[in-house]
Amino acid sequence: MISAENTIKVIERQLIAESERRMLHESIPRMLKCLNMLSYDQIWQIPGPSSNSIGNLILHTCGNARQWLLSGIAGAHDIRKRSEEFSPDAACSKESLVLLLESLHQDLLQFFSALKLDELLHPRKVQVFEETGIAILIHVIEHMSYHTGQITFYTKLLTGKQTGYYGDIILE
Repeated sequence: MISAENTIKVIERQLIAESERRMLHESIPRMLKCLNMLSYDQIWQIPGPSSNSIGNLILHTCGNARQWLLSGIAGAHDIRKRSEEFSPDAACSKESLVLLLESLHQDLLQFFSALKLDELLHPRKVQVFEETGIAILIHVIEHMSYHTGQITFYTKLLTGKQTGYYGDIILE
């Protein structure tokens, strides 16, 4: 019989592994795939007056993950300038966005490999919120997935093509 303490440790490990999988093996690769399907103009096209371009969503998603995980949990200096993520002047090259996502991927690989299970229970302040490490992980997964979905939808709308995320897998 597994003790309650061991059960908690297993759940914590699974939470970390699933967080890593969702961010590093789903969301970031999907954003990169969308970028590679688009032109510079499509990346920075704004679909409507209350919407953001794919480029701005990528800047925003990277800023959020860095602030909440790398600063919030890992203790890195918080250099995020959130308002600049949505600026029309933020437009940079496709290559710069790819490098930004690849850099985030590498930094998150290091973050997850160094993450200690007990770090998930301690509250810490991020922006104006006080959250546990568990809440921060859930927030970033949800946030990244939400914007990845927006990026995917808009990419399909702009290109008229499927993203092929599941390749040859037959889903029923």
